Amino acid sequence: MNRRSITTLLAAGGAAAALALTAVPAQAASFQGGNYGAYGMEGQYPTVSGCAGTFKQVGSTRYAEGMALKYFYSDKCGSFARIENSRANCAAVLERSDSGAGRADGWVSETVDPGIGYAYSKIGNNLNGRVSRALLTCDGHVWAQTGWY
Repeated sequence: MNRRSITTLLAAGGAAAALALTAVPAQAASFQGGNYGAYGMEGQYPTVSGCAGTFKQVGSTRYAEGMALKYFYSDKCGSFARIENSRANCAAVLERSDSGAGRADGWVSETVDPGIGYAYSKIGNNLNGRVSRALLTCDGHVWAQTGWY
């Protein structure tokens, strides 16, 4: 095998490896911003011990292109957003306002796992005068949102 054949083989192998890496599905990811995490329970999923089973849906389900957005609240733990029947590149987002004025100071989001079709955010602490709302975003655009609670 000459030098040119080895270079060609390595280049082809590198391309195959790159294709193999792009074929692996991305996993759901949590993102946050602003001052999210400043209050108790933030950073926890609603399934955490002491919170599981305490959440109730508030407001009506919002729909966009067959996808559903729901907002859940617990007077013990705070709130979270959930999306269902979702396509890829969408996220459940929870915005929280410190002042209760309905101006987001912190936010947390969770993307949809491949093949799952739903996602839910971590808890936002909208207790003690703070408020929050849920959003369904896809490809960086808001498709549906709830009111502030």
